[in-house]
Amino acid sequence: MHARTHLFLSLTALLLAACNSTTSGPAADLSADRPGQVATRYAYAALVPLQPGDSVASLQHATGGTVVTWNDATCRAGSGDPCQAIVGINAPTGTTAAQLSALSVPLNRDITVEANKDQFTGGGTLTATIGGARVAWAGGSLLAWSGGARVAWAGGSYAPIPQNTQLWTTLHLQQAQALAPNLGAGVTVAVIDTGIDLNHPAFAGSLTDPATWQDYYAGDTVPQDEGTLGTGGFGHGTNVAGIILQIAPRARIMPIRVLGPDGSGDLTTIAQAITWAVAKGANVINLSLGSTSDSKIIQQAITAATAKGVLVVSSAGNANEDKITYPAASATKIFGLLSVGSVDLTDTKSSFSNYAKELELMAPGENVYAPAPGNLMAAWSGTSQAAPIVAGGLALALGQPLKVPVSNITTSMAATAVNLYTNPLNQRYDKKLGYGRLDLAAFLTPIVK
Repeated sequence: MHARTHLFLSLTALLLAACNSTTSGPAADLSADRPGQVATRYAYAALVPLQPGDSVASLQHATGGTVVTWNDATCRAGSGDPCQAIVGINAPTGTTAAQLSALSVPLNRDITVEANKDQFTGGGTLTATIGGARVAWAGGSLLAWSGGARVAWAGGSYAPIPQNTQLWTTLHLQQAQALAPNLGAGVTVAVIDTGIDLNHPAFAGSLTDPATWQDYYAGDTVPQDEGTLGTGGFGHGTNVAGIILQIAPRARIMPIRVLGPDGSGDLTTIAQAITWAVAKGANVINLSLGSTSDSKIIQQAITAATAKGVLVVSSAGNANEDKITYPAASATKIFGLLSVGSVDLTDTKSSFSNYAKELELMAPGENVYAPAPGNLMAAWSGTSQAAPIVAGGLALALGQPLKVPVSNITTSMAATAVNLYTNPLNQRYDKKLGYGRLDLAAFLTPIVK
């Protein structure tokens, strides 16, 4: 027998042995390394092109893994999606991604194998921290403030959260909401994050139908933000969702949990979440998370989303490095994906924000107040906070009749940004802070009817 053929057959035998030795599904790991998490985890994720005659069972048998996404039906219906599956694999100890990629030969197709566990963190690195006092929520929902008996802007102050008045004034939010009086009505924004505090009064009337919710971290349908406020990533998703609703209060938030209380998450769960959000009707996806490693699997999921007209926003990372995290770093290659970094209220690059020639847009990301778990309000800092400001701006636009195609609005947003390079403190970052800092009113003026 040829030595290479023997390697492939031996590897497949090992994988099948691992598959057959478990009682909880092919090569499953019930996440004993993460107390409180019950969703199955995998060491590796494989992107497998599908061929005629494939089935979930046959692919799982051939790879020794578990199919976590399968789009054969949609791609064969002529949607334009590639026919492919994502397979989670737990190989025997010592097996490498390169060895698993060798399955391309017995499977008779090219497959991509990538490390899966803890590849993503909120904002790229966990430097986004509570930046302000925790105070009790003032009462009422963010939706309630957008009209009726309550008025969001009173006497020049942003009434729901007065601490953000200077921030929203800088972005011309009051003028933007006047230009887009539907305030994001009819628009769904998927927040793929740590989950949110589903019971927070700020979100009353602002969430999508529970049938669209998903918790890929815990393996259930209740994407509740969990943990201890001020520790790890707990409260991250709640803050992100609350930022979006301050800008577009009549939009709907689709909460999808992929990150744990420590702020980390797996590649497969994020790929599943993106696919789920598109299938359940999201118009905008916010990814306030990132990885230092590129992922073809995540790129494919985002490309499929943007091909269906879904806009995706991704944070640039918080390591103050001359490179941005993925998937933000892929934004110049994927039309409809926006990468976002952070500036302070003087339009100076935030000390933590990554920067690079691939960066497209900046927004304020320091001490942004929003709802916090436990009926509280708190401020966070990070590119994770800049990204949902952009996502909220896109939702504001999508709630209106547009003069331009939806596919052009991300380009319009970048083209109307405020020039940051006249600030002497930013000149060292020439061409690495994108087109500038978001201006919501300038963005909306030429594109809404």
